[in-house]
Amino acid sequence: MPAPGTALLGAVLWAVTMGASALVNLLLDNWVTPQKIRTVSALFAAGGGLAFPVGLFAARIVSLGRSREVAFAAAFVGIAAATIGLTALLYALHYRSYYAEWHAPVFTLTWGFQFAFTMAVASYQFVVLGIRLYFPLGFVALFAAGLWFARHRR
Repeated sequence: MPAPGTALLGAVLWAVTMGASALVNLLLDNWVTPQKIRTVSALFAAGGGLAFPVGLFAARIVSLGRSREVAFAAAFVGIAAATIGLTALLYALHYRSYYAEWHAPVFTLTWGFQFAFTMAVASYQFVVLGIRLYFPLGFVALFAAGLWFARHRR
């Protein structure tokens, strides 16, 4: 397990970095409205904050007793997958909350299909449209996090 202090500080730094990455990209694209920009940036920050401890834990498990190259790759893949996955999950839940008004009553078969397909479509939409907001700032931060992990792992 990562040390709680490391996980917490890393989560805060990762959240700020992922939120900033989305913010910079949206501002450079002259995107929609300031309220929408804040919402998307906050979503990316929340996803990053939740993802860092998960990615760090996965990287520690995979790289246990292995070389620095493996540790770097494990951190790179683990943190990237956790960040994209958890941010996509938060996006899908937000997306689903918008469409919930038109869905069938909760816990019916129809509702189950609507829930599953709405979440799947939202996840796909995030992968197609949302991942670009991680470049280039998020990618540079991911590279730096991988290097940090490879140098400081136990």
